[in-house]
Amino acid sequence: MCTLTLSASIPALKPAECVGSLCPPATPSQYAVFFFGLYLIALGTGGIKPCVSSFGADQFDDSDPKERLLVASFSGTSLYRFQRPGGSPITRMCQVVVASFHKWNLEVPQDSSLLYETQDKHSAIEGSRKLEHSDELKCLDKAAVLSEAEMKSGDLPDPWRLCTVTQVEELKILIRMFPIWATGIVFSAVYAQMSTMFVEQGMLMDTTIGSFTIPPASLSTFDVISVICWVPIYDRIVVPIARKITGQERGFSVLQRMGIGLFISMLSMTAAALVEIKRLQLVKELGLAGEAVAVPLSIFWQIPQYMLVGASEVFTFIGQLEFFYEQSPDAMRSLCSALSLLTTSFGNYLSSFILTMVTYFTTTGGKPGWIPDNLNEGHLDYFFWLLAGLSVLNMLVYVFCANKYKQKKAS
Repeated sequence: MCTLTLSASIPALKPAECVGSLCPPATPSQYAVFFFGLYLIALGTGGIKPCVSSFGADQFDDSDPKERLLVASFSGTSLYRFQRPGGSPITRMCQVVVASFHKWNLEVPQDSSLLYETQDKHSAIEGSRKLEHSDELKCLDKAAVLSEAEMKSGDLPDPWRLCTVTQVEELKILIRMFPIWATGIVFSAVYAQMSTMFVEQGMLMDTTIGSFTIPPASLSTFDVISVICWVPIYDRIVVPIARKITGQERGFSVLQRMGIGLFISMLSMTAAALVEIKRLQLVKELGLAGEAVAVPLSIFWQIPQYMLVGASEVFTFIGQLEFFYEQSPDAMRSLCSALSLLTTSFGNYLSSFILTMVTYFTTTGGKPGWIPDNLNEGHLDYFFWLLAGLSVLNMLVYVFCANKYKQKKAS
């Protein structure tokens, strides 16, 4: 934040002032300082938000060399000795893929108990409980198939050739979570409008209250107010009512909570489109289409769309965090919690991509397009309707994936 403040305050670090409609571009060094500040924020966020995983007091002690080498007995003999896999979760996933590829010609036994797993009560993976074998994605089970050479050998198995069932199930869980995760990208694209197109829309509305002028971007305060209001409403009112209907302790399951948020996000785009329709009607009635001036429509008409975005946050974003934390393997909770941040990133990229495509296809033949520099000549309402339609399609895909999703089973 200090770097960004400097880039906006020191004359040498910010572009020169505009002269009329001519605005000098920023220099490469000015861009460098600005983006350096932004990426520092991303780095700090990446360090803080994923740090939510915790494990019990019975987790392994890395300082004890005896715990680094565990011995599992099979039929009364020490056939399988293994060392806890080190490295990141990504390394373990790569090991499963490589091991299953090397054993593509082996058949997976019908009895899952014949697959390789530690005989100790703890998993070979630090901080993780054992995971029960699942029947999906059997091709990955090949990574846990014992070859004849491995059964006869008493040496430590190569983790790039033989993986435990728990390690294989970790990858399966992430693959099963992927469709649920992907549907959050469209939601994040809708959420991104709050700091982009909502502000552009507000700039051409009446922002005055007496002698005071309201900065259009400050209306995001109502998003915060909505979140503050909805959290206690959800806990004290919505959950007790839903508990009586569904019989669930939480009222709604995590997947149901996320689905409700996706529906509310669609309503926020609908509200924004309706406000824009009214604004453009005034533009037409007053003959302001050729002028980039505000219309006499109070900016407070934007409050419902901001409030709806805040409500969708309470359902979807919090639901996402709970889903990734609960459904992720024990030793992958930090990684999976970071996936919710990744949807925000991809959502912003998707928003930019949609905007670029809309501009490209709607400006053919010299037309001003849906989103010209002067929004009074465009159709921002069409853009909001497009996002509302994408939200509906995304919600339908989500409902299908949520119904097919199978919860993880830890032993």
